[in-house]
Amino acid sequence: MKKRMLGKSDLEVSAIGLGCMGMSFAYGPVPDRKEMISLIRKAVELGITFFDTAEVYGPYINEELVGEALSPMRDKVVIATKFGFNTDIKCGKQLPGLNSKPEHIKEAAEASLKRLRTDVIDLFYQHRVDPNVPIEDVAGAVKDLIQQGKVKHFGLSEAGVKTICRAHVVQPVTALQSEYSLWWRKPEEEIIPTLEELGIGFVPFSPLGKGFLTGKIDENTKFDKTDFRNIVPRFTEENRKANQALVDQLGKIAEQKNATPAQISLSWLLAQKPWIVPIPGTTKLHRLEENIGAAAITLTLEELGEIDSALEEIKIVGARYPEELEKRTGL
Repeated sequence: MKKRMLGKSDLEVSAIGLGCMGMSFAYGPVPDRKEMISLIRKAVELGITFFDTAEVYGPYINEELVGEALSPMRDKVVIATKFGFNTDIKCGKQLPGLNSKPEHIKEAAEASLKRLRTDVIDLFYQHRVDPNVPIEDVAGAVKDLIQQGKVKHFGLSEAGVKTICRAHVVQPVTALQSEYSLWWRKPEEEIIPTLEELGIGFVPFSPLGKGFLTGKIDENTKFDKTDFRNIVPRFTEENRKANQALVDQLGKIAEQKNATPAQISLSWLLAQKPWIVPIPGTTKLHRLEENIGAAAITLTLEELGEIDSALEEIKIVGARYPEELEKRTGL
């Protein structure tokens, strides 16, 4: 697996990371814990060194899973986790409230360290911007944790340009994690130019469009009642049917490259900037291997141009989040 640097920082990670959220949260029934531990360890064997989790996934159980899986090879991997919610409210029952008060950030860090079975968090993201706490105070709290040796790098998730710039003055931001893929390209407007200017890495989550860009989901797909996608406007039956044109086009390109639509989607992201590191999630070994294979695929400038030209003709239908969740992004 090739390696990449996240921006101008000294944080080197595998070109493709592993998003672990779905192993215990959001996408239907929770898989067998032992199987997920084996999958995470297999990912390390296959060259992945970058693992993403958060205290709110579960809450707590995803960090515990990642901590147990990676503790035997802790020195070989980079673990990213997130703070910023009141996790005493059970996710799924009620939307957890935002909380990025400095004292809460430090409490969250201590708890995450224990669950992750480590003495330092490699990358500590603010999960969502808290409009009630100045970002300077948030950055200052993480700066304190860095000075104490409990955190190595500061990150933001789904933050807007103004927030990124203000935070970066107080404590350099190593990476921004936000949604970015062939069916959500809004970051290209302002976010990516800002990250390039400031030397900040970009970690796209949902790089496969929450599974849609794999080509394995269509208008007839039925999701489990606990699956987050049931409330996502873009995943209504009608919108899936309309958006099938994107997957069909990816399929044609993939066939030409002897690849899969998922691999083309990931290799397209890797081709955008050398400091972009997508973190596709999966609970299946064959999907993990498929995603890793994308790092070996090189799209030429001509092929990238063909993809962009083809996709300009396709209109993506449906919002990426319900309105209540979308309000928490891009602040």
